[in-house]
Amino acid sequence: MAVRACLFILFLLTPFAATAQSPCGGGDLGMVAVKAVRDARTLLLADGRSLRLAALEVPDGHEAALRVLEGQSLALKAAARTPDRYGRLVAFATRGNTAETVQEALVSAGEARVSARIGAKACAAALLTLERQARDAHRGLWADPNFAPLRADDYGRVRAERGRFVLVEGKVLSVRESGATIYVNFGRRFTRDFSLTILRRLRAAFTAAGVEPATLQGHRIRVRGWLELRRGPIMDVATPEQIEIIE
Repeated sequence: MAVRACLFILFLLTPFAATAQSPCGGGDLGMVAVKAVRDARTLLLADGRSLRLAALEVPDGHEAALRVLEGQSLALKAAARTPDRYGRLVAFATRGNTAETVQEALVSAGEARVSARIGAKACAAALLTLERQARDAHRGLWADPNFAPLRADDYGRVRAERGRFVLVEGKVLSVRESGATIYVNFGRRFTRDFSLTILRRLRAAFTAAGVEPATLQGHRIRVRGWLELRRGPIMDVATPEQIEIIE
């Protein structure tokens, strides 16, 4: 843990050439000062507000890398939904004149996963590419086999991750529709096998993004989100960037 945190500190403090603007973030929210790390997802600001770093999921207990931000000034750009339901600012953050966001630095160092809700397509593509590179290089948390994407057919592991943000990989066996819901199934037994749900009213957005649900059958995919247990293990998919087609 200490070694990873030190590596991230060096990575974050390295000056980057501001030649390419990050594709992440919208309107300018101004400068803020970070007072403390509240938890793995939230920073407490000097003015009393709370900041949720957009597009990231940092596992509970792994927030040590964020502590390098304490006492620093950050420039914020709004995420799609800010504030959130808890009243927190949700934003992309950069330090000084650097071009790279804190989010990009964390993902590149392997200290965070990309979340289910990212925002603009270009931002999603950039962050997912950085995550894939960190995962392939076994950087940061990706060096731990328990942090790796779950296999959809590893029934015990999948069920054990209930209530957590996870990545799951597997081959889609079938795609079915029932009422207002599209079911993407990785097995035949709904009480045991992993499935995804997509609301039919969202189909157009998925199709426009090149992730037409009906064409997923027979493909290996990687999906990210919060794992629930209903009749069986299931994940609700609300945005196209939650699904990556592997082959």
